[in-house]
Amino acid sequence: MLLARVAAAHHRLELVWADGGYTGSLVEHCLATFALVLAIVKRSDDMRGFVVLPKRWIVERLFAHLMRSRRLVRDVERRTTSAEAMVYWSMIMIMIRRLARRRPSRA
Repeated sequence: MLLARVAAAHHRLELVWADGGYTGSLVEHCLATFALVLAIVKRSDDMRGFVVLPKRWIVERLFAHLMRSRRLVRDVERRTTSAEAMVYWSMIMIMIRRLARRRPSRA
């Protein structure tokens, strides 16, 4: 259901990354039904301990940025619209910090 909603809302979407737990018939289903390529990010069997997987760090970094907003740490919102507003608010704060950052002048 989620892939159907995302594919309908974002027509330019072509590639979706997924965890290794989503292997199997979902790969063929994505390509046949939604014309999406589902790339599985797998962990190698010979890895021990914590290893940063490709593309996984992007999602983990986003969650870390969102959790800096205290209200998003716990799920206390009663409605999904207010929770969505808090995510927008948190992302706007990140964008403002990045835009306000001092940059070296170009000579």
